[in-house]
Amino acid sequence: MSPENTSTSYKVCPTCGSRISESATRCLVCGRNLTPVAAPKPHQKPVQGPRLPEITLNLPIAIGLFILLLAIGAGVTYSLLQVTDRVVEPTTTPTITLTPTVTLTPTLEFTRTPEPTWTLEPPISYTIQSGDSCLGIAAYYNVSVNAIATLNNLASDCGTLSIGQTLLIPRPTPTASPQPTGTVLSNEATEQACTTDQYQVQSNDTLGGIASAYNVDEEAIKEYNGMTTDVVFAGMYLTIPLCERLPTAGPTPTPTTPPPYPATNLLLPTDGAAFSASNETIILQWAAVGTLRQNEAYQVTIEDITEGGSRRLVVYVTDNMYTIPVSFRPTDTSPHVIRWWIQPVRQTGTNTEGQPIYEVAGVAATARVFSWSGLGITTPAP
Repeated sequence: MSPENTSTSYKVCPTCGSRISESATRCLVCGRNLTPVAAPKPHQKPVQGPRLPEITLNLPIAIGLFILLLAIGAGVTYSLLQVTDRVVEPTTTPTITLTPTVTLTPTLEFTRTPEPTWTLEPPISYTIQSGDSCLGIAAYYNVSVNAIATLNNLASDCGTLSIGQTLLIPRPTPTASPQPTGTVLSNEATEQACTTDQYQVQSNDTLGGIASAYNVDEEAIKEYNGMTTDVVFAGMYLTIPLCERLPTAGPTPTPTTPPPYPATNLLLPTDGAAFSASNETIILQWAAVGTLRQNEAYQVTIEDITEGGSRRLVVYVTDNMYTIPVSFRPTDTSPHVIRWWIQPVRQTGTNTEGQPIYEVAGVAATARVFSWSGLGITTPAP
């Protein structure tokens, strides 16, 4: 038995060419009204108006043309925006990664000087003997009675002690002795207190010109640098003692007081030397303490010990030698013991009679003695 053939009647839309049901009154594709027009009456002619040209397209072609128009429109729009610079290309924005920075805050720290530590020794065991007392035991071991009582859980006065009783004696805590401190000598202290300046000698420099520029005496520069002459050369370094600057001219100049001189060394005659009557004069010599200033001198003191010091001679010289005058020679034939010493002095002014007034400017030298025999002739006193 063959299947039943069913046939469906279709009609074609005159506008878009789509097949639609024969009973449809409107095209589902293009929307054209398909209602049949009434036939004209026989005596009337149909009125025909102007008709527009009809284009018949099937559905796939229409969809393709629509897509093409959309693509063309999008291309034209993009071109216009590109010309007017209104199209902004996407820019890749870098991602910033923040790295934490550690900031170290300085902390003030104090470093303590290590101090000596002491290890306590164990207490001493002591057995009470006849006649012992807590006070005597404390004095013997150089501790306090209270320390013994506290360590042995006794009364503050130790109470009554019994023979054979054992006491624990605490050992005294040692005390650290103070550390020795350096003591600066007087001459070193003077040098440290003096402000100095280092100067390098240039070509054509002279010692006098350098001293004038610094307002310091030439002799002070020579003494401070251990120089024996005034010769300087280019490239030589000089230490300028600024504390030795000369006083500035003004209404009340105040000169700087120089430091005291050390004791000089006595040279001749040797200690204990003997001179006979044939020696008419004796020359005293000593080592110089340095270059003396204008108001400084050596005080020479000579005295006859044999006569109890009643014959005494004090003179002031700027040289480091002095000749004892003949007038000071003993008047008798017996030898006399003569003592002498030297001391630096400084003139501070004059008295009413115009004589200079001196003050001590240094340490006195250790005195020396010698013997001197006279001729037995009476001479006028000096």
